[in-house]
Amino acid sequence: MSVREFAVIGLGRFGSSVARTLASLGHSVLGVDRDAGRVQALAGELTHVVEADAASEEVLRALGLRNMDTVVVAISSDIESSILITLMLKELGVPRVVAKAATELHGKVLARVGADRVIFPERDMGVRVAHSLVTERVLDLYAGTGALAIEALSRGAAEAVLVERNPAACAVIRENLARTRLASRARVVQGDVERVLPRLDGPFDVVFLDPPYADERVDAVLAALGAHGVINEQSVVVYEHSKRRQPPETCGPLTRYLTRCHGDTCVTIYH
Repeated sequence: MSVREFAVIGLGRFGSSVARTLASLGHSVLGVDRDAGRVQALAGELTHVVEADAASEEVLRALGLRNMDTVVVAISSDIESSILITLMLKELGVPRVVAKAATELHGKVLARVGADRVIFPERDMGVRVAHSLVTERVLDLYAGTGALAIEALSRGAAEAVLVERNPAACAVIRENLARTRLASRARVVQGDVERVLPRLDGPFDVVFLDPPYADERVDAVLAALGAHGVINEQSVVVYEHSKRRQPPETCGPLTRYLTRCHGDTCVTIYH
């Protein structure tokens, strides 16, 4: 995995979460905030943390932000500062600026002044949660014992398709579905994931992937989800992987939303 250089301006709840996640994935992260308490709280977790007012062009130059791969402007409560910082970063030549917006109008202005990507964390999370409440179809790839799909069915999913290559594991899945009385809403498909995908009748609302950590074909599988119509722009993909593996930024029509790690295990969500 190549180490990338990130800066996060604004270390509130959202900014600190982004910064910690990037650091947990092994990237170099510079955190910037004018609040001394926030800076101190992250001092031992990020590569560098600086107490500074980023609404100053001199500060942005002194921090060397033009050399970063991506700068995240995680300020939205102070809309004027958010817009000003985004504008100055692009004028300094920062290649990629991602800015957090509080409202649709705020987002439009950020896009106009040059933000390469505008995100609405609260709105996006609300859409994802609402979508999960009415989930109809679930696909569980590398299903193992079928635990993820069975959990989804028990919580109201209308249908689940479970794909597993190992015949013995498929037998266990069928036993578990019978024991939980969920077999009528599930279909077990035995076979290699890459060969099965073109035969599936998509799109699915939620796709789970829990492949062997050493499987080098997973990136191709993620790309194939979109190519074969298994997912669409309203789908959610949940991918479990090793901390040592860098998940791709996109999965078909979906974009990587967040990654959370515990020990060597990470979960990445695309939506």
